[in-house]
Amino acid sequence: MIVVAIIGLLASLAIPNLLRSRSTSQKNVCIANLRLIDAAKQQWALENKKTASSVPVASDIQPYMGRGNSGNLPCCPVDSAQTFATSYQINDAQSRPTCLADPVDHVLP
Repeated sequence: MIVVAIIGLLASLAIPNLLRSRSTSQKNVCIANLRLIDAAKQQWALENKKTASSVPVASDIQPYMGRGNSGNLPCCPVDSAQTFATSYQINDAQSRPTCLADPVDHVLP
């Protein structure tokens, strides 16, 4: 009975830390995706001589994301639909991209 109590105590300490580390890693993946989207958007704007108010679509920035024309665009790990369209908003060339799944915590610094 003491062994079961000790295991229960250890589990009660480990589970919150596991959930916190999972949340932190999902946030870091999303921010890395936002940086990649922003870099691809800036490269697209420079190569195509676009103005700061130009807004690219997903197919415009896909070749600049290191996946080629046939690759998949990234999605936020928190997004339940797991699609680019429901995960990220590209915005115009002068603005940072935003995460639609968690716009409060998943923000470019």
